[in-house]
Amino acid sequence: MDFSRREFVKLFAFFPSILRSLTLSFKDDDSLKESMFYKKLPEKKIECQICPKKCRVSDLERGYCGNKENRGGKYYSLVYSKPCAMHVDPIEKKPLFHYLPGSRALSIATAGCNMECKFCQNWEISQFRPEQVRSSYLPPKKIVQLAKETKSLTIAYTYTEPVVFYTYMYDTAKMARAKGIGSVMISNGYINEEPMKKLCEILTGVKIDLKAFTENFYKKICSGELKPVLNTLKLLRSLNIWYEIVVLIIPTLNDSITEIKNMSSWIIDELGDMVPVHFTRFYPTYKIKNLPPTPVSTLEEIRNTALSKGLKFVYIGNVPGHEAENTYCPSCGKILIQRVGFMIIKNLIKEGKCPYCNKVIPGVWSNPL
Repeated sequence: MDFSRREFVKLFAFFPSILRSLTLSFKDDDSLKESMFYKKLPEKKIECQICPKKCRVSDLERGYCGNKENRGGKYYSLVYSKPCAMHVDPIEKKPLFHYLPGSRALSIATAGCNMECKFCQNWEISQFRPEQVRSSYLPPKKIVQLAKETKSLTIAYTYTEPVVFYTYMYDTAKMARAKGIGSVMISNGYINEEPMKKLCEILTGVKIDLKAFTENFYKKICSGELKPVLNTLKLLRSLNIWYEIVVLIIPTLNDSITEIKNMSSWIIDELGDMVPVHFTRFYPTYKIKNLPPTPVSTLEEIRNTALSKGLKFVYIGNVPGHEAENTYCPSCGKILIQRVGFMIIKNLIKEGKCPYCNKVIPGVWSNPL
């Protein structure tokens, strides 16, 4: 029997059980992977445990990130093995300045995010659902193979928010580690403690975007919270994994010197003074197009403020050729790594030390695997 489109839709409206059975028939597809870290609730509901939102999701519904779905009381990732973006990048682009300088990172992302930052530069994929973007089928084994073929020392989970494709990231990183390839998570840090701990067993580095240092900014501009991100940073320090911090400075929203002083003091007190902190330049995009690019003078003042508070490695980002892209020895003041944009002009660090005064420079300077 032939059905028109309207008759077809009407048929399934009267027989939802048929629709459900068809939906669940795809559960054995190897690109449809049961998500890690969720708990089952009565009436086929689930509660996601990966990030602080702890979405409670009914049968056939999705959580906030839009890329995981409850199917019959089981929570499935809809983006497992389905990256929508992939590039080979210099590791400096992440940015990570104290992690294998000059090396390559095979960078992947899937659709979805657990925040909505109004300044997101990758909103076309982070704020869309899997079926709204083009993706490729690349299971973890293939990603690891591509990393080897492209001579990438690291796989970077980046561009959108890797917390929301946690299972794909975890399986890929675990397989990569066994092959001597590192993995770095480029993240907003909005993740619960247990998933972060488990992930750090196989990661070799983390970059956290600290969006601002006020709850108001996180709530109004990012649909998130500050405290869980600060907890993640403290956890990373306790786990002794390499991490760096990036702060995008947006005029009038998070550029006050008082906020920078408070942020710098917190970092020194809770994380230490040797954590690399990158203050990067904002450009109008997505939902914030009414503000100008961050003045370079503002970034310079902010950097000087952070240095005066006691931070040792403070960088300016998105200003190619600026002297604050370089790494300086905090003891003798000599240039140790000279950069222009994402290019390394020279790297004088030897065995993790300054060649002039023998000061230990924290970082990952050789393959950690």
